[in-house]
Amino acid sequence: MSISAAQVKELREITGAGMMDCKAALAETNGDMQAAVDWLRAKGIAKADKKAGRTAAEGLIGTDSGLREAVVVEVNSETDFVARNAAFQEIVANVAKVALAFGPDAVAESKYPHSDKSVAETIKDAVGTIGENMSFRRAAKLSVGSGVVATYIHNAVADGLGKLGVLVAIETTGNVDAARAFARQVAMHVAATSPLALTAEEVDPAAVAREKAIFTEQARESGKPDNIIEKMVEGRLRKFYEEVVLLKQAFVINPDLTVEKALKEAEKQIGAPAKITGFVRFALGEGIEKEKSDFAAEVAAAVKT
Repeated sequence: MSISAAQVKELREITGAGMMDCKAALAETNGDMQAAVDWLRAKGIAKADKKAGRTAAEGLIGTDSGLREAVVVEVNSETDFVARNAAFQEIVANVAKVALAFGPDAVAESKYPHSDKSVAETIKDAVGTIGENMSFRRAAKLSVGSGVVATYIHNAVADGLGKLGVLVAIETTGNVDAARAFARQVAMHVAATSPLALTAEEVDPAAVAREKAIFTEQARESGKPDNIIEKMVEGRLRKFYEEVVLLKQAFVINPDLTVEKALKEAEKQIGAPAKITGFVRFALGEGIEKEKSDFAAEVAAAVKT
């Protein structure tokens, strides 16, 4: 029988399953909506809706790179156990490939490798198969006209996969291998120090205003005159920038140099002027408010079901 778009839409709203899965379910059940829901549940596809409310704050960070470009992605799961699953790791690696090919803003709707389904649909299918909520959260990409974009995964669980990932871009016409080696060192530095911005001008004005207000209040407690307070605040703001601005930070590889000065030293090996043009740091689950579970209540609820 002919399946209408309205029927497919209704089934999608009920189950949260992908369009093609809904169409197949309706075709298999001759358009019977309840039977189609049961068909999807039997296949494990409709499970995704029930799982979707759970907080997914575990998972993996993945990276992939091409010629003068690289990406970093975050795909979340509910538990670290699933993050160690080979099938999940394959999904994250493929999501990174999609981000590199189609850009970070088009990941969810882009075709998953070797599949007719999108990344979003593939992840939803995997929710039913693996048995817990998963989601693609974010992606970022850096590229350069000439030079390198280095990637770094801290405590990697597999090639290009881990809990913390960094990209660092360096523009240069010099030796690519030397530039990549230094960029990777900077990426390790970023992983360790978590700078807020590349330059002082790029620091969020709200963050600067907040720090300035705190410094001003602290300085006023000294009882000194306003002109002295102003100088005290300026000095503390300089120190603040040294702590949070990448180029101003003490380089972890050689704390006697700032990152900016270390770059100048690295130019000797690179053989040409070099400029750090950007960095990205993804730490797994940052900014996600994790649910505080009541284990006793969970056990009680499980007993009732």
